[in-house]
Formats: sequence, C-alpha cells, structure tokens
Amino acid sequence: MKISVVQINCVLGNIDKNLKKISDYVLKAKQEHCKLVVFPEMVDTGYHMETISKKASSWNNNSPYSLIKSFGKKNNINIICNISERVDNKIYNTTLVVNSKGQEIGKYRKNHLADFPPINEGSCFSPGQNITIVKINNFKFGLLTCYDLRFPEISRAYALKGVHGLVLCSAWPCQRLFHWNTLICARAIENQIYFIAANRVGTDKSISFCGSSMIVDPSGEIISSAFENNESLIFSEVNLETIKKIKALMPVFQHRTIIDKHISL
Repeated sequence: MKISVVQINCVLGNIDKNLKKISDYVLKAKQEHCKLVVFPEMVDTGYHMETISKKASSWNNNSPYSLIKSFGKKNNINIICNISERVDNKIYNTTLVVNSKGQEIGKYRKNHLADFPPINEGSCFSPGQNITIVKINNFKFGLLTCYDLRFPEISRAYALKGVHGLVLCSAWPCQRLFHWNTLICARAIENQIYFIAANRVGTDKSISFCGSSMIVDPSGEIISSAFENNESLIFSEVNLETIKKIKALMPVFQHRTIIDKHISL
C-alpha cells in the first residue's frame, strides 16, 4: 500500500485557509496514487492554546470535520488528520480517520497532554482515555499524537494488539528535534512495526516546529523523510511481508518476559 505524509505550515486561527491547504494536499496525494494521507497536529486552527480555545469547532455539518470527510470521498483516499473537537464545555485534541468513501472510521483523543510552559495543553484540552485502532485496506494502525511519543507503554499496548503501524500527528518543537528522531526510530525498532510521523513546520506564537516528518520501517530504517523547514509531501510503500520478515529474523515478542516476576524493587 502506498501511503503519504503531509508536512505543512498553518495560518494561526484561519480555519478557511488551513482547510484549503489540506484540500490541496489531499489532491496531491491522490495524484501520487496514495491510498492514505496523514496530516500533522491541529491543522485546522494552528497550535496555540488561546487560539484553539476560541476557534475549536463542534463536529457538525459545516465544520472542518465535515469538510475533511468530503475531501476523502471526492478524492477516493483515506485521511488521518488531527483537528480540534469541541464537545459542550470541553475541547479535545482529536485525530480523525476518514475512509475513501468519506466516512468516519475512527477517532483518537490525545491521552498525554504536554502541560508545561510554553505549551500548557491542560489550559485548553481535556485528555482522552482510550487507544484507537483503525483498519485501512489490510493494515491495522494505532493512533498517537505528539507528546504520546514519549510514553513507550502506549506504543507497546498497540503492538500487543497486533497493529502493523503507528501513526503520529504532531506539532513537535525545534529544540527537541534530536528526541523526535531518536524516539520515532526506537518505537519502530522495539515494536517491529512501521512508524508514520507527520509534523508541522513554521511558528505559532513562541513555538517553532521542526518538520522532519518521516516513514520508518519495522527495522528502524527511515524509508522516506522531509526536511526541517519546508512544506512537503513524502510517500512510501508499506507491506505486511516486511513486518513478517523482521519478526522472523528476531522474534523478540516470543522472548519477552514480564519483568515484575523476576525483579523485586
């Protein structure tokens, strides 16, 4: 299956312009014959808590939610896209999954909130409480958002449920680029699955984003990547046979033990 990752800048608070850019890149992914296109975090509003608090949308018929569904149907492509979700007096940082018929087939509300300066996600978002697995063609994907990358247990939970890949929508800052590169490859290697990471570029208020979106195979090899500063579309083939071969060469899940049984703290 050919998949694509979009790395974009957003216009802070300008939902119409951001949706136009999303629409344009969905079309580009279709023209590259991709079956799936993945976007970064908070691509409807931009990534700034005060702005999101003002601009976050309910998922009704005239919202970014409904338009992204229409993009999937119009272009006959699956979309994974992180946008705001307003529910009564709460706002969630939510990854939406739309199939090629324009139907919602899953959503994931960010579990781990980066609640420290200057990010302060707790001032805006309510945390999710579940993991989400979606099936696209024959692939099962587990969904993650940005700060989730730092918590290996959520990635391992997905791996133990048999996903073939992890998809991360992110607004990762420039000062932690080394962590971004290291953790993504580590999650792919330790779980022997694909890792698809879409990151922002540009600057929203005081936070600049490091791009470097990538697709990593189950051995930890980067098979497609973007630069740090440029908007771009990257793509690669992913297949189940590669996962099987990697797991057969080194069957770490067969050798896995439960540490608590062996070590007293």
